[in-house]
Amino acid sequence: MYRYDEFDHAFVRERVDQFRDQVNRRVSGEITEDQFKPLRLMNGVYLQLHAYMLRVAVPYGTLSSRQMRKLAHIARVYDKGYGHFTTRQNIQYNWPKLVDTPTILSELAEVEMHAIQTSGNCIRNVTADHFAGVASDEVADPRPYAEILRQWSSIHPEFSFLPRKFKIALTGADRDRAAIQTHDIGLHLKRDDTGALGFAVYIGGGQGRTPMVAKKIRDFLPENELLAYTTAILRVYNLHGRRDNKYKARIKILVHETGTEELTAQIEAEWAKLKGGDLELPKKDIEAISAYFAMPDLPERSDGWALLAAEKRRDADFSAWVAQNVVAHKHPDYGIVTISLKPIGGIPGDASDEQMERVADIAESLSQDEIRVTHEQNLVLPHVALGDLREVYDRLVEAELATANNNLITDIIACPGLDYCALANARSIPIAQDISRRFGSPARQQQIGELKIKISGCINACGHHHVGHIGILGVEKKGAELYQLTLGGSADNETAIGEIVGRGFEPDKITDAVETVVETYLGLRDNADETFIETYRRVGAQPFKTALYGEPSKAA
Repeated sequence: MYRYDEFDHAFVRERVDQFRDQVNRRVSGEITEDQFKPLRLMNGVYLQLHAYMLRVAVPYGTLSSRQMRKLAHIARVYDKGYGHFTTRQNIQYNWPKLVDTPTILSELAEVEMHAIQTSGNCIRNVTADHFAGVASDEVADPRPYAEILRQWSSIHPEFSFLPRKFKIALTGADRDRAAIQTHDIGLHLKRDDTGALGFAVYIGGGQGRTPMVAKKIRDFLPENELLAYTTAILRVYNLHGRRDNKYKARIKILVHETGTEELTAQIEAEWAKLKGGDLELPKKDIEAISAYFAMPDLPERSDGWALLAAEKRRDADFSAWVAQNVVAHKHPDYGIVTISLKPIGGIPGDASDEQMERVADIAESLSQDEIRVTHEQNLVLPHVALGDLREVYDRLVEAELATANNNLITDIIACPGLDYCALANARSIPIAQDISRRFGSPARQQQIGELKIKISGCINACGHHHVGHIGILGVEKKGAELYQLTLGGSADNETAIGEIVGRGFEPDKITDAVETVVETYLGLRDNADETFIETYRRVGAQPFKTALYGEPSKAA
């Protein structure tokens, strides 16, 4: 895990002192809210419906136990006893007092954390595969490159005031777990025929009111050219991106209007000017950063296989949790544990201060002091010996964090919606809770299999509804909340935007509509192993539209 150097420490401390002065001037009335707005956004402070909100960066989703304990402390002392983990691998606090935010940032700095570039028209928190460095299917760990991009992009003088926010994601495995094709830049770390490391480069992905899947513009970029090529992309975007209309300002619109071929040519021409210059990454620098992310020295635990098998035979609930929430680690004696933050009927992504403390304790003693945050609003323990899984499970049960629903229908992504957000048109949380309760039976979830539901309370799509197998978008119609259903979205190697199936549903009918879709799928699938998305791709939308509306229907 990366440790701050002297520059990092000084930089973050100076930003805290600067922001404390800005807050004091706002509270005293020396500056107006309009004058204060760009200053607070640079430090991750938003103004929501009821209070200020603070968004804290968790670069590439990696945390230590010490950092998690600090997050718990902040929730307990400065908020209402919980935090909300987001689809950007960040954490949000929904109720801090403005006067407390500089102190919160000061406390975060004590554990090498901050809220810089979690908002504003800049390069946002760089995200990565939450199994990075440990997944058995990984080619190489993408986090060192994410850290390099973090250092390079922090208050970058050329890219601090872009036409719009800019998001970068990386994966280093054949299976994309970082949703790279939904980002402004997506990077797939791979090896060429000689074994050299480099990146497939995608640009122009995004959701919101104009969802688009990113286009691949380079199949292999040598690793030492990462910063030069990224700079070329951003320079072209900064030059041509719309600044007169924020709805058309993202790079996805530039790709669409200019054309992939023409834009790629401009990027390549800009890159040609930069190649071999100051932005070329020396091998020694890559190796130095990579050393921070080296696999911990994991002791052999071959006894774990027999212990695990015995416990699975003894306890069906434990066996179900292992099957659903534990995946293979690079070391055969270890597993990767997903901690679900989606209890049946709960609020997706929320964790109490006590739960955060419990996770920190478990990670410290049983997961090499490391925790990950996923873009699907869960947590991960990346290094758990198979023989320790029983103890981890028992401790998660005590913390009410042992729901065995990873990748199942109740593992729902949802934005805060109208309960918190000033931009929202409809509530997301109550809909997620209702669907979770409806499908909460473990037997029914297993019968349905892998199915991803994603819910957004407005067209900004913070709940990623466009790429849900079942997506739900809250809209406002004649002063009332209405929910639009999309089907067939995905955010993996075959990224796709879901299709709107027809007119919207009232709040008390949307869960019934989801049930109709699920029952239709169960009746259509070829066998029990065919997933929802596989069935949808095979049969198309029409059978679902007919089941929902009785006949083909135009979109609401």
